[in-house]
Amino acid sequence: MFSMAAVALAAPTLHLIGDSTMADKPKELANPETGWGQALPALLKPEAGRVVNYAMNGRSTKSFIDEGRWTKVVAALQPGDFVIIQFGHNDEKADKPAVYAAPRGAHQDNLRRFVREARAHGATPLLATPVVRRKWNERGELVDTHGDYPAALRAVAAAESVPLLELNGLTAELERGHGVEGSKRLHLHYAGGVYARWPEAVKDDTHFSEYGAARVAALAVQEWLRLGLPLTAWVK
Repeated sequence: MFSMAAVALAAPTLHLIGDSTMADKPKELANPETGWGQALPALLKPEAGRVVNYAMNGRSTKSFIDEGRWTKVVAALQPGDFVIIQFGHNDEKADKPAVYAAPRGAHQDNLRRFVREARAHGATPLLATPVVRRKWNERGELVDTHGDYPAALRAVAAAESVPLLELNGLTAELERGHGVEGSKRLHLHYAGGVYARWPEAVKDDTHFSEYGAARVAALAVQEWLRLGLPLTAWVK
């Protein structure tokens, strides 16, 4: 009995930290908005380790630290755990000092802190480039909105030897594969009154529908498989 309890206690946890594109969304009322981290457990075996999603709307690497959210994650880390780290959407908002973190300055510094403190507690950090926004130009070309942030994160991953989930490139391919009109299905494009929370038409090209979140979660799992991560044993 003691050995079985020890094994149960030793089961690893997958911690998710990031912004609204990853975060859990309330489902008490009809709400199609879903973070890809919220969709992830549906792809995993029932006996897999726990997934704990700390991602929160509007947060950047800076505000996630400043608000004490990272301290709570560190306190929960156990040897053998994993941490997926995905930021960028809010770090880039130079007009908002509470969240802004320069790509080759505070943003990289914060990423290195996440990586090193996770490792210090025996956990394995995984860096994920930010998912793309649905933004098309008049020529039907997908427009990048993240500037230097994906490259800055890749540089940290390389320097710190951290496995890299290339969600930026893969979600760009996902958007292009759906096309200008079809990609609306990945996001929140609904006529007014379809959902009570939106009496007027909604056109949100950043956040995901349930379908979109499920597709992005599958891309994250695809990256686990490509990288040969231990997490592949969790996949259905």
